[in-house]
Amino acid sequence: MTEDLSPAERYAAARVRAAEAATALAPFRAMYDFDLDPFQIEACQALEAGKGVLVAAPTGSGKTIVGEFAVHLALEQGRKCFYTTPIKALSNQKYADLVRRHGADRVGLLTGDNSVNADAPVVVMTTEVLRNMLYAGSQALRGLGYVVMDEVHYLSDRFRGAVWEEVIIHLPDSVTLVSLSATVSNAEEFGDWLDTVRGDTEVIVSEERPVPLWQHVMAGRRMYDLFEESTDHGGRGRTRREVNPDLVRLARMENQRGYNPRDRRRGKMVREADRERERRQRSRIWTPGRAEVIDRLDAEGLLPAITFIFSRAACEAAVQQCLHAGLRLNDEAARATVREIVEERTASIPTEDLHVLGYYEWLEGLERGIAAHHAGMLPTFKEVVEELFVRGLVKAVFATETLALGINMPARSVVLEKLVKWNGEQHADITPGEYTQLTGRAGRRGIDVEGHAVVLWQRAMDPGALAGLAGTRTYPLRSSFKPSYNMAVNLVHQFGRHRSRELLETSFAQFQADRSVVGIARQVQRNEEGLEGYREGMTCHLGDFEEYARLRRELKDRETELAKQGASQRRAAAAASLERLKPGDVIHVPTGKFAGLALVLDPGLPAGRTNGHRGFEHHDGPRPLVLTAERQVKRLASIDFPVPVEALERMRVPKSFNARSPQSRRDLASALRTKAGHIVPERHRKQRAAAADDREIARLRTELRAHPCHGCDEREDHARWAERYHRLQRDTHQLERRIEGRTNTIARTFDRIVALLTEMDYLRGEEVTEHGRRLARLYGELDLLASECLRDRVWEGLGPAELAACVSALVYEARQADDAVAPKVPGGRAKEALGEMIRIWGRLDALEEEFKINQAEGVGQREPDLGFAWAAHQWASGKALDEVLREAEMPAGDFVRWCKQVIDVLGQVAAAAPRENSTVAKNARKAVDGLLRGVVAYSSVG
Repeated sequence: MTEDLSPAERYAAARVRAAEAATALAPFRAMYDFDLDPFQIEACQALEAGKGVLVAAPTGSGKTIVGEFAVHLALEQGRKCFYTTPIKALSNQKYADLVRRHGADRVGLLTGDNSVNADAPVVVMTTEVLRNMLYAGSQALRGLGYVVMDEVHYLSDRFRGAVWEEVIIHLPDSVTLVSLSATVSNAEEFGDWLDTVRGDTEVIVSEERPVPLWQHVMAGRRMYDLFEESTDHGGRGRTRREVNPDLVRLARMENQRGYNPRDRRRGKMVREADRERERRQRSRIWTPGRAEVIDRLDAEGLLPAITFIFSRAACEAAVQQCLHAGLRLNDEAARATVREIVEERTASIPTEDLHVLGYYEWLEGLERGIAAHHAGMLPTFKEVVEELFVRGLVKAVFATETLALGINMPARSVVLEKLVKWNGEQHADITPGEYTQLTGRAGRRGIDVEGHAVVLWQRAMDPGALAGLAGTRTYPLRSSFKPSYNMAVNLVHQFGRHRSRELLETSFAQFQADRSVVGIARQVQRNEEGLEGYREGMTCHLGDFEEYARLRRELKDRETELAKQGASQRRAAAAASLERLKPGDVIHVPTGKFAGLALVLDPGLPAGRTNGHRGFEHHDGPRPLVLTAERQVKRLASIDFPVPVEALERMRVPKSFNARSPQSRRDLASALRTKAGHIVPERHRKQRAAAADDREIARLRTELRAHPCHGCDEREDHARWAERYHRLQRDTHQLERRIEGRTNTIARTFDRIVALLTEMDYLRGEEVTEHGRRLARLYGELDLLASECLRDRVWEGLGPAELAACVSALVYEARQADDAVAPKVPGGRAKEALGEMIRIWGRLDALEEEFKINQAEGVGQREPDLGFAWAAHQWASGKALDEVLREAEMPAGDFVRWCKQVIDVLGQVAAAAPRENSTVAKNARKAVDGLLRGVVAYSSVG
């Protein structure tokens, strides 16, 4: 090609090549055996030019290359680079990658439970570790030139997202920031904010997948393409992607097939021919089984595959189903290699623990090329699955959605069983962003020509909705930033109150809030124009219709108020009747899912917490725990008692009664039916409505009738315009309040937190007190509670295992609330200390309410959970794994994760505890030693 160029053009091209060869990017590109993509080159050039970068690109597109170039620049310039990741598994993986490239002497690792070569020029760490360094003013920050924030879109995470913003805001100005994100729809907005707080930042967005993705639906024996391409004008026009008409037909057939007894045609049943057609259709449409899906993918050459199932238990069950179906995806040579790798990686685990951990069943699946992957697994087991999958020795993985969060496990195919998942509160449809994240694993760069996303057919599936999900790229980044107590004392210590307030106003949360005000202000302006039109529509020639409409509204509001008062009085009477209940009372539950005869086991009175157990301090009145006549033990709420309830009968609840024992429930329910099954409860009489005798209502009705507009022939037309006017006026006032509320929201929250901390003597004006300095060393959701426990010497005199039990209440959160049964807790001093922690939390909760610090907004102290106290105590006491896991009823992976979090907080407690006249620091370190053994200590690096 150069022969076609003129001498001048050849000279110009040679100069460009020479200039490129003189850059740091040239030797970096030479380190790879493939050429970089345009977006990678653009980002690297911006970095070398001294700019910060935000790179938003699909999963698997190679955006980490830009992070690795930052490492390369730091080493070349003799500066440091910190590479941050959201999860420890990703940190371990990145550490291993960088060690292979730069050598173990130049790369370190810092996570909550691992510290390797921490003084190296390149350190991989979790984002929280860097945040803690910044607040502590760590010497490790000296010479820091670059920070890579991998998976920066994590700042949307409602629990941990604030940490990313804290780091971005507080990093020294001399540090160049490299932000790597999944494809987000508001990358430019995020880039504008980074430009504001970090200086010159280049935004590079790549929407192109490195490997094309094909979307399919598997139904019955067939796999259908989700989209079908068609062209206009006989193949000469524009190409359009449409939903596959075969799928649309399938959905229509399936929707029509269900026989409805009410479907009669002029009194006759549906014809036999219709039912025959329905039977034929039924034979063509079904949801394939898990083993059947893997078998089909194997036959079509679409393995390795990751099947996303939004349940840990279902992931394990899927592996068992494949094993029982006789699936074997590995030959003898691969089986031998798998066994060799597994035995090498698990050699440090004692044989007795292997039995407890289900090692042999797990190994059988791995040898056949099949595995599960979820947070409930032992970290070592998960790492082995990841390694074998990447090496092609595991070909089918059943995983929860946590696998989609950054772990490098690309597959040829991704299977989604369902498009609904449990979000912690309810079953909800997955979002387009989640769908993109999950299916982004399909297609291995440099290996596969194309990737495949397969959705299994489900009853009532809408192919159009699925196509919308697959075709939408809307994944906006939303800040979850909120000030915390720890953040407040650290900021005031470093910057003073005024500067801290200014810093918080630079957060992405406030940036987004301020931008949203512009749109709201425009809406207010449009509303005011609409109000003018409505005012004309309600004009009446007989009088002031606005005044008449006001009287109508006052009458309606008064009637509504009296109705609410009546309902409130009925609720109060019902609550008072519940407070009179005692264990052994037989009652009739008047309404709700558990209506009928019931025996009171525990009145559930709001009398605080006793015996160190999770009591029931309810804001909505008593919540009695009852046994129904149908043998169910349930904690009822005030909604189940719209009317007062009285004891119909009394019976003794045996001391030996165990709510978890089916036999106990059966026997007591039988005695209940025998004792009171014949009793018919009295019907509650309705009382006379208060509105009938209300003087205010009588006055308003008289004024209405006397008003001139009352006699207008177009009164109701005017009233409709007046109602619209009133609604729009109310909406406009709300918008104006939102504008006021969104300005300085973060700073106002900070002011309330500072006021509370001042009240508690953690701050005195610009000074951080001794208590405040202790709080500054305690990170986590319950930072203030932990600080108060140290301040009140609640943990003094506790042994290491007892202290571990108490600290577990600061970190543990049950996956699902279990109100029916109080958790088991250790006795003695630990029990007393846990009870005192609950009482302190109650005091803090009341203070937060007084200072308007709202937990619903993500600020404040949640209730401590005692659900892990027994397990932490037993493990720290040296009990065997088998015994602890059996009593905790918890998967090994969850147990290890919670233990490590307890270890992390125990380390903070040891650092924050008083040095004189205190045993807490010493016992916290002993508790760490007691917990960090056996299965908890198996976590590997790299």
